[in-house]
Amino acid sequence: MNRKTREGFYTLWTLALLVCLVICLGVLIYVSVVGGSPAAETQPTPSSEGQQTDSEAPPADGSGTADGADATPVPTDEPPASTVLAETEDMGQEYLDKIVFLGDSTTYGLYAYGVLPHTQVWTPASGTMSLFNWSVETIDYYPPEDPEHSSQLSIADAVKTRRPEYLVITLGINGVAILDESSFKSYYRDLIAAVQQNSPDTKIICQSIYPVIDAKTSGDIKNDRINAANQWINDVAAEMSVRYLNTHDALMDSTGNLIAEYDSGDGIHLLPAGLQIILQSVRTHGYR
Repeated sequence: MNRKTREGFYTLWTLALLVCLVICLGVLIYVSVVGGSPAAETQPTPSSEGQQTDSEAPPADGSGTADGADATPVPTDEPPASTVLAETEDMGQEYLDKIVFLGDSTTYGLYAYGVLPHTQVWTPASGTMSLFNWSVETIDYYPPEDPEHSSQLSIADAVKTRRPEYLVITLGINGVAILDESSFKSYYRDLIAAVQQNSPDTKIICQSIYPVIDAKTSGDIKNDRINAANQWINDVAAEMSVRYLNTHDALMDSTGNLIAEYDSGDGIHLLPAGLQIILQSVRTHGYR
């Protein structure tokens, strides 16, 4: 290739490169002006700042907000009305005679003081029983047809043998000091289930634990624990479709303690006057 030809080739090549550079520069300028314009960006406007979308807005009824907390129903401590025995006319002695009372030492007084015959009072020979021992305890069972001779039967067997028309259960005071809510309810639930299984037609009444005199009782058998346990009994009665009888309040003074004139001396057990209040409550809150 001669010198003139070579110089012409270089000149042409240089021009081509310049044209490419000009084209690239033009493209870059176009992109920066059109594609990157602030008009293409979404900018918040003053009128839209701080506003919520429909999905973020609080519900119209106020639920989910502090002010709307009252809109949600709050559970009460009262058991269902069908569970609690309401006041009725005096059902009389005939009604009382159909009832068997199963319980601890607070129930034993019904027989010990001669308020009821032994055929209607089911307690162990020791006179007391704890809720957590109900399945292994035996009771002094006196059959109505032979009230002078007793036998030792489990609660399940006694219920199956006697099949009482009404059964009042009064247990728990010996458990309030050591049982938590779950354990207390479990023992009570199992007891009711055993009665229902062995005597399906028996009408079960779960009676409240009686108040005590706090200043006289030792350990943790106190009225605050008894009040809690009575609510647990309410709950189980509702769950098991049986009845609950509140005799606690009829024995309570203005301070929440057992009325002193009903106290046998230890702050827990009742004198006959207190036991008569119990029976009167049973008669005037008949099973419906």
